[in-house]
Amino acid sequence: MPAAVETPPVAAVPIRRRRLLSNPRIAIPAGVVLLVVLVAAMPRLFASADPRACDLADSGVGPASGHPFGFDIQGCDLYSNVVYGTRSSVTIGFTVTAGCVLIALVLGCLAAYYRGAVDAVVSRTMDIFFGFPALVGQVVILSTLHQRNVVVVSAVLILFAWPAMTRLMRSAALATVDLDFVKAARGLGAGPVRVIVRHVLPNSFAPILAVASLGIGGMITAESALTFLGVGLRAPSISWGVQLNQAQDSFRDHPHLLLFPSLFLSVTVLAFVMLGDALRDAFDPRSR
Repeated sequence: MPAAVETPPVAAVPIRRRRLLSNPRIAIPAGVVLLVVLVAAMPRLFASADPRACDLADSGVGPASGHPFGFDIQGCDLYSNVVYGTRSSVTIGFTVTAGCVLIALVLGCLAAYYRGAVDAVVSRTMDIFFGFPALVGQVVILSTLHQRNVVVVSAVLILFAWPAMTRLMRSAALATVDLDFVKAARGLGAGPVRVIVRHVLPNSFAPILAVASLGIGGMITAESALTFLGVGLRAPSISWGVQLNQAQDSFRDHPHLLLFPSLFLSVTVLAFVMLGDALRDAFDPRSR
């Protein structure tokens, strides 16, 4: 009599999620990331002062009672500016990463499923972008634009950041397309869209999920670097990069202008990077 086929318990997925959340390597950076997202979404909960209310009489004054980070060169409360600056920096990080993930899912799956000419076009296009220095291209494009807001900076970053995720997605999808259940679905007459959406995509998405967290941290750093160089966001926009750009000429006399924005930036990027590393190890079968 053939042995009964064992099916996984219904509670297996929730148990696995609880195990992931109980892992300190995931729980701690995830908590920091959630806090940063909350600050970006509702900055008024964390800073009561108006970041645009400035008094030149307080220019460069260090930390004082009621103003833990002191004031910037314009006499604005630095703590409020750092808190409100979280929104622009984090928004760009999430927007660029989401755009790159969307492009990677579409192009990676199409290249892996159809192969041939489609795969060749996608692969050669990626090679062109890989061979071009991204920072130079970003600086050149942004320097020619008169308006540099969150949308514009995000679009330029997406233009040069999508190939890395697309190559990863293509590799994962290529391994999935050759599996038996995908071949069976195609043999039963399922169309390309159904096969990709129902079978290829869900079984190839895990590597992208892990890399996405790393990408958010990288894009926040990229925005800050471009703004620091003077080609990213600019006043009256409020972001950590804008604050670092404004502090570069006076941080020797007023080190707090550089210290606090860079501290928030470093902690945020580190949290996203640590979360991405932990998720990558959790979803990597070779690490189990």
